[in-house]
Amino acid sequence: MTIKPLVLLPDPILRETSKPVERVDEALRKFADDMLDTMYDAPGIGLAAIQVGEPLRMLVVDVSDKDEEPAPLVVLNPEIVARSDARNVHEEGCLSIPDYYADVERPARVTVNYMDIEGKMQTVEADGLLATCLQHEIDHLNGVLFIDYLSKLKRDMVVRKFRKLANNRPPARMVG
Repeated sequence: MTIKPLVLLPDPILRETSKPVERVDEALRKFADDMLDTMYDAPGIGLAAIQVGEPLRMLVVDVSDKDEEPAPLVVLNPEIVARSDARNVHEEGCLSIPDYYADVERPARVTVNYMDIEGKMQTVEADGLLATCLQHEIDHLNGVLFIDYLSKLKRDMVVRKFRKLANNRPPARMVG
């Protein structure tokens, strides 16, 4: 079990577009396990690879309730192929923007094509929290953050707050 350090706003890597996963191998499966461990430890319900510093089109989600058996989903190279006209509003947060939450409106249902951790193509039709979570994490792969759906005023306030926090963090120590 390896918990990866989370990339926090305002790190510019969060605005990068992630590259497709080219090959599913043991190293990628280990990375998927590490991402799940990191997500559960945070705790969160979704995590994109870019949030741990890897610009790969890869994400993990688990929207199961605490009293349910975990239901992790590893999603490689996701593509939203259909969106409903109906909309939903969910309060969203982000592991890369800790302790900040806001209501975001998104399509209520999505259909996502993706490759699973075995390299097989899959399709998921999602609604409710899973639809929101998948859209949020896929946005990360495209350099989009949930605060981008807020008014410019609110977004600028959040960015300023996290810039100030980043400036007050002690510098990372070099080892070796």
